[in-house]
Amino acid sequence: MQIKRSASAQWIGAGKDGKGTLTSPSGVLSNTQYSFNTRFEDGIGTNPEELVAAAHAGCFSMQLAFNLQGAGFVADVIDTNSQVILENGAINTIKLTTSVKAAGLTQEKFEELVNHAKVNCPISKLFNANITLEATLL
Repeated sequence: MQIKRSASAQWIGAGKDGKGTLTSPSGVLSNTQYSFNTRFEDGIGTNPEELVAAAHAGCFSMQLAFNLQGAGFVADVIDTNSQVILENGAINTIKLTTSVKAAGLTQEKFEELVNHAKVNCPISKLFNANITLEATLL
């Protein structure tokens, strides 16, 4: 199966003083503002790293839900945070933190399933970065 998704960016002006917008066909991003201030300071709008972090947290959580289902479990809740660290012009580290509540799931099986999700979610496969994982079974 092949799935195609897209988004577009428009940038106007110089790097530090310019401004850009991001748009996606789904409408979730609709001329969403991004700029130097939203990327490197605390300006209002989004930035590429925030979007990557959201994509990674969502992808990991969905992969884990499928892993749990395949092992005969259903999560009551999966809460995941992805922290993308941009340093010296590169993303070299991503910190995933997740907590999961699923009836009957043992710690050993939990660790197996979360580690599989960390390595095998499609967004994780995209990165050339050290991905760490802190996982808590509730």
